[in-house]
Amino acid sequence: MKTVGIAGGGQLGRMLADAAHRLGLRVVTLDPESRGPAGQVSDEQIEGDYKDATMIRALAGKSDVLTYEIESVNAEALQQLAVEGFPVHPTPRTLAIIKDKLRQKEFLKEHGIAVAPFCEPQDAESLGYPYVLKARSGGFDGRGNATVADVSALAEALGKIGNVPAYAEGFVRFDKELAVVAARTASGEIRLYPVVETIHKDHICDTVIAPAQVDKKIADKAEHLAHSVLASFEGAGVFAIEMFLSGDEVVVNEVAPRVHNSGHWTIEGAVTSQFEQHIRAITGMPLGDTAMAAPAAVMINILGERNGPAEPKGVEEAEKIPGVKVHIYGKMETRKQRKMGHITAVADTLDQAKGSALKARDIITI
Repeated sequence: MKTVGIAGGGQLGRMLADAAHRLGLRVVTLDPESRGPAGQVSDEQIEGDYKDATMIRALAGKSDVLTYEIESVNAEALQQLAVEGFPVHPTPRTLAIIKDKLRQKEFLKEHGIAVAPFCEPQDAESLGYPYVLKARSGGFDGRGNATVADVSALAEALGKIGNVPAYAEGFVRFDKELAVVAARTASGEIRLYPVVETIHKDHICDTVIAPAQVDKKIADKAEHLAHSVLASFEGAGVFAIEMFLSGDEVVVNEVAPRVHNSGHWTIEGAVTSQFEQHIRAITGMPLGDTAMAAPAAVMINILGERNGPAEPKGVEEAEKIPGVKVHIYGKMETRKQRKMGHITAVADTLDQAKGSALKARDIITI
């Protein structure tokens, strides 16, 4: 039986492990947290830091193929394994480019892919105000980002992101945020999921609407961008391409070389989930069908509302609502704004799906 090694043990690793098991594969995860979300469902967990080269090599020793669920994994250690001929997907070279957001933007621009204007921090005034100061690595869910409204706000913005390498990006006044989840095989076959709209609150993804309510011209532009992004990078697996829509222009915001929050709806809402698709891509299986399994799907994140032990309640009641499925990630501690689970509702219309998802969210506490 083939074994998939996953560096990282959060909810993405958990859902990848579930998908791998359904495909008849074994899973080993690497994570410092004992019995974390992925460790609870994997066949074996190595308790260790995924930034530690020794631990990465230990994971490889128990696996036939390696992947990762978080960008902060040790790319250099993965690259050394790849040089030695061990299969790592997406490739460590791709990870190294994407995890450095300035390098990512430079790479996309070099390949003719539309992105927001950006520059080194010392040249930020050329972007005009406001602009966004971003940490080059390590930021997620709004962490590592700070808006600079005018010259007097720079010191506060620097303090917010910390003493880390940063870059500046022009402020995009967007109409909608869009995303495309896509899969690429090692041989270069690409399949896209439908374009979705993502709605953020406090810089954290709150709701995903599938399909996005945009006209075909906009959807085609988004799909073309996503295809160009995947064609530019190496390696097999699922990628998520986040975009801004301003008027009739679409530009790439960020790329993630992994399964992504904007694709969680695919578990119930698509023929093949993004998690199964990723496992298929990295193990050399044929890619699955990316078509929607229902006319409409809405996903809402379940965020922590307090600090303390996790106590999920209302799940069974919420799942009595037609078309609703609740996913709880198994995190032992809840914290304010921490992603603790998600709800997906499928229906014949987006209004129905949204109503069901919101009703379910009102029932659940954690």
